[in-house]
Amino acid sequence: LLWLSTVPPTSGLVLLMFGARYMAMLYGFAFFSHQVGGFLGVWLGGILYEGTGSYDIVWWLSVALSFASAAINLPIREIPVERPALAS
Repeated sequence: LLWLSTVPPTSGLVLLMFGARYMAMLYGFAFFSHQVGGFLGVWLGGILYEGTGSYDIVWWLSVALSFASAAINLPIREIPVERPALAS
């Protein structure tokens, strides 16, 4: 995948699940979280490499975080939030 190739699907999913009213805030939070995670992954990976001289711990931490993320997301029901009908 190319850089920012996840932006359209993520923003579309946020729009579908929560509606346009909350899209800017929730998508901004998702994008911010992504950037913080990217920073911490590189920074802590470098610290661990400098301390141990190997990337083994970094790879195993990545595997553990991947499984933890999958377990956290597994019970999520992907259905749109019910909204009241607009008055006509």
